[in-house]
Amino acid sequence: MKKAVIIGAGFGGLALALRLQSAGIATTIVEGRDRPGGRAYAWNKEGFTFDAGPTVITDPDCLAQLWRLSGHNMADDVTLLPVMPFYRLNWPDGTNFDYSNDDVALNAEIARLDPADVAGYQKFLAYSADVFREGYEELGHVAFLDFKSMLKAAPALAQYQAWRSVYSMVSSFVRNEKLRQALSFHTLLVGGNPMKTSAIYALIHKLEKQGGVWFAKGGTNALVSGMVTHFERLGGTLHLGDPVTKIETVGDRATGVVTRAGLRFEGDAVASNADIMHSYADLLADHPRGQRRGEALLRKRWSPSLFVVHFGIEGTWPGIPHHMILFGPRYKELLTDIYDHGVLSEDFSLYLHHPTVTDPDLAPPGHSTFYALAPVPHMGKLPVNWDEVGPIMTDRILAEIEKRLIPDIKSRIKVQFSYAPPDFVHDLNAHMGSAFSLEPLLTQSAWFRTHNRDDVISNLYFTGAGTHPGAGIPGVVGSARATAALMLEDLA
Repeated sequence: MKKAVIIGAGFGGLALALRLQSAGIATTIVEGRDRPGGRAYAWNKEGFTFDAGPTVITDPDCLAQLWRLSGHNMADDVTLLPVMPFYRLNWPDGTNFDYSNDDVALNAEIARLDPADVAGYQKFLAYSADVFREGYEELGHVAFLDFKSMLKAAPALAQYQAWRSVYSMVSSFVRNEKLRQALSFHTLLVGGNPMKTSAIYALIHKLEKQGGVWFAKGGTNALVSGMVTHFERLGGTLHLGDPVTKIETVGDRATGVVTRAGLRFEGDAVASNADIMHSYADLLADHPRGQRRGEALLRKRWSPSLFVVHFGIEGTWPGIPHHMILFGPRYKELLTDIYDHGVLSEDFSLYLHHPTVTDPDLAPPGHSTFYALAPVPHMGKLPVNWDEVGPIMTDRILAEIEKRLIPDIKSRIKVQFSYAPPDFVHDLNAHMGSAFSLEPLLTQSAWFRTHNRDDVISNLYFTGAGTHPGAGIPGVVGSARATAALMLEDLA
């Protein structure tokens, strides 16, 4: 029986492990933290459950596939709950926009902003459906291992004007500025600047419209637990609380991994779901390939980090939907500050997560769980002391929520803590605290992104946000599908 070792039990690592184990490859996942999930970690404090994120589940069928491979049903291990509206977008002037796949309701929302944009939206929807078919269904789970594969995709990229940004493409269809923001903000959820991320990412709109937006009962980490349950049911092994410190090689072949505790796990193939810079520069530091690739990655553009305030409060809030985007007074200028200037602006935009409106069991009776997330520059652009800056950011964020949604929020808080860029470094080995790995630019996508199989060490593979197709649950699950196809072919 062939053996595989996977570094990291995030969504990418778990999805890859399920595919390999279902195909008869004896698979071991080695995870450094005390529980699986990677970025989908969770904390339980005083009866409140707090998801680290991600919290938006789209294309649930890409997950259900992982059970069907072995003739099982995801519903036996995971309950997905529909979220409606998908998001409520809110601007400082009090304007609300409920974003969903209810055509009648969505057209009414658009007409409230600008009746002339209803027709333009239909044209944008058609464009989104085209790039979804080409960019997600056709190319989203196929590895780009050589430049010829990129050239093969070039006609489609040209046809859909992939060199343009999502915001630019949206603006060609609709004229209302708020609607332009409503139809372009999604790239922020995968680490991309709407002003620079390729228009191909407009496919996210169709992805959500077709498959809906969902949340796992018990929190996102309950989905992780369900994946682990199924993996172990199939005979897979999960080793927790012992980080990998080295990928061992003989010549240009990986032979296994060594952990901090001194354990060695051997495999016919090794795959990493860890941060790609950490994988190359640290875990492969003794191999020339690790050194060279680490130096090359230093020249790449990395996605921003995040500052997240988690809080459990007294009271329930049925009028606050599960997902809200609280836009600030600036859009393009704020994004430029974050992505280019490395400035921590006094204004910000927030993603507000309110899971207890969907699953009240995530908080004690009569209480609610929230988190508020603000994109911030990564530590390479903003080398500040977050022990000093964090409390200031927390106060500003809570004051904004108090002003716009919950007038007496501070007196209601029972539990509160924050997660800052240094936490991404400490807990996830994330390069410069980046929350989404490489920025999803056209010049850092597909073949230009970290390959699913290394070009030199022929049995070393990668999955997760740093590989094709990129971040987000469908993205990393798609990367696992691409990587699994390569591994199964190579191990046959």
